[in-house]
Amino acid sequence: MKILVVQDANWLKKGPHQQHHLMELLSEWGHEVKVIGYNQLWKEDQWSIMSKRIEYHNVHRIYAGAHATYISPFFIKFPLLDYLSFLFTSKNEIKNCIDEFNPDVVVGFTSVLSNYWGMYYAKKRKIPFIYYWTDIIHKLIPFEPFHPIAKSIEKEVLKNSTRIVAMNSGLRDYLVNFGVKHERINIIPGGVDFNRFNPSTEDPHYIREKFNISKDDLVLFFMGWIYDFSGLKEVIQELAKVTDSHPNIKILIVGEGEYYPQLKEFVESTGMKNEVILTGKVSYEEIPKLIAAADICLLPAYNNEIMRDIVPIKMYEYLAMHKPVISTKLSGVFKEFGSDGGVIYVDRSEDVIKKVLELNKSDLERNSLLAEQFIKNCSWGKITLEFERLLKSLS
Repeated sequence: MKILVVQDANWLKKGPHQQHHLMELLSEWGHEVKVIGYNQLWKEDQWSIMSKRIEYHNVHRIYAGAHATYISPFFIKFPLLDYLSFLFTSKNEIKNCIDEFNPDVVVGFTSVLSNYWGMYYAKKRKIPFIYYWTDIIHKLIPFEPFHPIAKSIEKEVLKNSTRIVAMNSGLRDYLVNFGVKHERINIIPGGVDFNRFNPSTEDPHYIREKFNISKDDLVLFFMGWIYDFSGLKEVIQELAKVTDSHPNIKILIVGEGEYYPQLKEFVESTGMKNEVILTGKVSYEEIPKLIAAADICLLPAYNNEIMRDIVPIKMYEYLAMHKPVISTKLSGVFKEFGSDGGVIYVDRSEDVIKKVLELNKSDLERNSLLAEQFIKNCSWGKITLEFERLLKSLS
């Protein structure tokens, strides 16, 4: 099959996410994959007024045998003008790609602009369009006045999509409340590459020694894109209150994001540099080693509209390493993992440290076993096969 993927995100720098695993495995299995994306991280690049059109071949982020083509259209590198210019350049890029590549199916991952054009031109050419939801994307747009516009565009894309895929039952319920008929939605969950995330092959002492963490320290671990609503500031604030009585608790935070500079400044200003380790961005290959060094993994996000109904991929990767997870009681997470999937729930980010202090060794061992049991059927191979069947049924 020929598969065209569209999204308003940088395929090479964001993630890996759901789409990277699915599409790279499909390309390994012989399907031809092209991706059109948007470099929303342009502020990290060298200064210039224009972001030129770039086409990358034989791209892979995770699986060495993958060979996708990635196209980043031209746009103007200036706030607001970046989105406005991408609105037009993505339109032309997607139209031309559909005309020339002639895909069997177009898949739009949670985005607004490129998904609208992907839906529009796929419909004109009578090509199936799948709208794949992993986030409530209109709430993630940095410029808040655009939220209502983005929401109305999402509704239009949903109405005209051949099929909608939700990553979990929480997102499906959100979509139903959004006006989508239940029978139009498939749930295809997140997964794990068990060859990569294998606790029996990782030595936790390597990372602990690297960051000067002793064998007696209790390590709390977070990874991912850091937002102001990630809840990490609140966790650090609460840890600061008990550091004198519990000096052996450390927090290892892996990742970057728009809130990373403020979080780093906050750690320094509160004198928590010895207790909080900020690594910044690391390679995907390092992630299993870092998780292996942890005792408890964290998802302390705010229970807001952005996070309430989603299940981040990192949750599966935490559990694959047999780590108990403390998470705020987000609807999507609770529907996915329940009370016997290795996840321990708190009401607020501020409650994480209190819960950590309540847990004993047997609690951690029990939840580690629950994690191991829950995750064993969540392989990416199995999930990609399910997605492939859906694509073939529509093409």
